[in-house]
Formats: sequence, structure tokens, C-alpha cells
Amino acid sequence: MNNVCGLDFGTSNSTVGFHDGSQVRLLNLEDDKVTFPSVIFFNADLDEVTYGRAALTSYLDGYEGRLMRSMKSLLGTSLIDGQTEVQGRRLAYKQLLTQYITELKQRAESNAQTQFEHVVFGRPVFFIDDNPAADQKAEQTLREIAEDAGFKDIAFQFEPIAAALDYESRLTQEELVLVVDIGGGTADFSVIRLAPERRQKIDRQADILSNTGVHIGGTDFDKYLSLQQLMPLFGMGGLLSSGMEMPSANYFNLATWHTINLVYSQKVVREILDVCRDINDPELRYRCECFLHLIDQRDGHWLALKAEEAKIRLSDAESVDIALERIRSRDVRSQQHALSMNRTQLDAAIAPLFVQLNQTIHNAISNAGVQPAQIDTVFFTGGASGIRGLRQDLKSLLPNAKMVQGDVFGSIGAGLAWDAQRRFS
Repeated sequence: MNNVCGLDFGTSNSTVGFHDGSQVRLLNLEDDKVTFPSVIFFNADLDEVTYGRAALTSYLDGYEGRLMRSMKSLLGTSLIDGQTEVQGRRLAYKQLLTQYITELKQRAESNAQTQFEHVVFGRPVFFIDDNPAADQKAEQTLREIAEDAGFKDIAFQFEPIAAALDYESRLTQEELVLVVDIGGGTADFSVIRLAPERRQKIDRQADILSNTGVHIGGTDFDKYLSLQQLMPLFGMGGLLSSGMEMPSANYFNLATWHTINLVYSQKVVREILDVCRDINDPELRYRCECFLHLIDQRDGHWLALKAEEAKIRLSDAESVDIALERIRSRDVRSQQHALSMNRTQLDAAIAPLFVQLNQTIHNAISNAGVQPAQIDTVFFTGGASGIRGLRQDLKSLLPNAKMVQGDVFGSIGAGLAWDAQRRFS
């Protein structure tokens, strides 16, 4: 069957895998790129809608409009039943996701030269932590979105299991594998037995020794780094004349990808203006004015991209300088060109997340009923799995295991395509 695909709808990037009759390949979705950023930009100046890299480019070029990113994070939350305003009209968040999935499907079909009717969607182990009802609602909502986008038969597979299936396609002997899948919005960990002779089995439940996850991902790393290093530039943590700290809610919204647009309301602007009037310290007043300027210019997503840039660069470098050319300067003749950040600051900012991630990894191994020394391989996938501190922790926990880097953005999409081919064919 050539109308079967695997679709990895990611918080930050998406892919589509396809078995072409001889092998699984990822489809080109934007020019020659197999990854498609999960981004929509409603361009008010040109009255058009763009997706992926083109959407980010239009936004960064300064066009007026609304940028929507991390849309997957809406699944399972109360926001998914709400609406937002774009180009002067109300748009349901569910319709927003349908637009993106429809665009993704059409691009994949154009590259494969076939119409996809059967699909296996990837899903995190938990869309929502410790809330089975919300988790089930998230999957059902994604199913309805897929139907609205034109898919007829829809199945789901856990994303770390899909990554394991991709790794298994290259094995020559049996291995006990810990799959570490950290994407934009979730971190999933699975212990699974893989072997060449198990490859064609459809039911792999007996091989999955444990499967667990937590709602922490790359966008959370961005958020915590932003709160520690960027938001103080706009007054977070400063003291008002009353002795109380600056209200923090708007800073948290500005640092969180899927709530940035909430800061752009007139109600929030009035709140910040009132706060600015209660500031005696000239430095803090200036920072509050910078906050207002950022909101007025709709530069919240630009700032979030700067936090993401710093996180990515600090995975390889000890320190980086991040250009912040859009922040208002005291002197119109000068600019605050850069902010220096180092890896120690990154590690300190995301340390609370590491505690939860390490506990979840320990749970995954314990629940599997195996000892750490029995793990043969740690297989990494997901765009946020390259954080150096986490890898160092895993090497200490599993000194005998080999560390294997999968396709950071493509392993899940490829594994879903293998799964789709077996299920529907």
C-alpha cells in the first residue's frame, strides 16, 4: 500500500515518513528539508498565511501579524476549546491545528506523489501528566483533527517506541535498549527488547518492559533559561516602591511559547503601566519601559527565539554572546548589542527540570524490572536530547551502556512509517 504514512507532529518540528516499497524515507516538506517547523504566521500586511521556515522568516522580517508556535502544547489543556483572534476574526485553536496538519499532509502527498489515507500518529507517553482523562481527551482531539485534515484510518504509537522501531531496523543482534526521547514539549523513556527476528511482529507489547514520561521538553529549557537570564532585563525580580516584587505572571507568559500572545492584550498593557507608576528606582523603571516597548512591538516570539538560540549554542560552547538588538536602549544612538551567557548559567536555570528527568529515568528502569548494568544501549532522539548535563548523568547511571545518537528529528517519523506499513499492509 502506498497510501500509508507515519506522521510525527512535534511541538517544535514535524516529519512524515513513507515506505516507498523498498525502504522507509522521510519526505521533503519545505524545499529539500524533511523537517517542517510547527509554526504558522498570519501575515496582516500581506493578508496571507505562511507555514514552517517561511513563517518564521516573515515574522523576523518585521511583518505585522500573529505567530503561532508550540501548538501541540494546547492538546489536553482547556485552551484547546478556546479561540484566538487573527486578522480581525476569531479562530478556534482546534481549527488552527487542523490548518497546520492539513498543510503538512498536502506537502507530504506532493512529495510522495500519492494521497495518504492511512496514518500512524506519534504521541507522547503522556500529553498531560497525572491526568488520564485529559490525556485521553488530547488523543481524541488529535484524532478528530486528523479526520478533519482528510485521513480515513488513524492509529497512534508512542513516540519513544517509534524511535525504537527505527533503531531496530538496523540491528544485527538482540539488545536491551533505553530510548531517551526529549522533544520540544515532552520527555519519554522506554525500556524495550529489540532484535532483528522481532522486527516483523505487529504486537510488541511483550517486548516493552516499561514506558513512562513527563511533560518536560526543549521549550521548558527555553522557558527556564529565559526566566533566569532574559526576563530580569525587563524588570522581573525587581522591587516596587511598596517593597513587593514585580508581578511575575506576565513574565512567565512571555517566556512560554504557547502563551506569548496573551501578553499582547490591552489589559496587560494597562497592568504594566500601573506597575511602572509604582516604581521609584530609575533602573527598574527603565526596565519596565523596555517591557512595554517589547510588547508594543510584538517582539515576544523574537525574544523566545533568542532563548532557544542560547540553549542550542550552549550545548556545544562554554559561553555565547546573544544579540539583543530589538531591546529598547536608553540612548537612541546606541544599542544593547549582546548578552553573555555560559553553560553554568544554563545548567543552573534548568537544574529543577533535571531532577524530574532523572527521577523519571530511574522509574523507567525500575519499572522494567532490570538492573542498570543490564541496559545494553541508550538510544537518543528528539531535538532536546543533546543537553550535555543529561547525557553526563546517564553515563554515570549506565556506565556499561553504549550511547547511540539517532536522527534527532527523524527517528520518530521513520519509526512511525515502519509501524504504519506493518499495521495497514
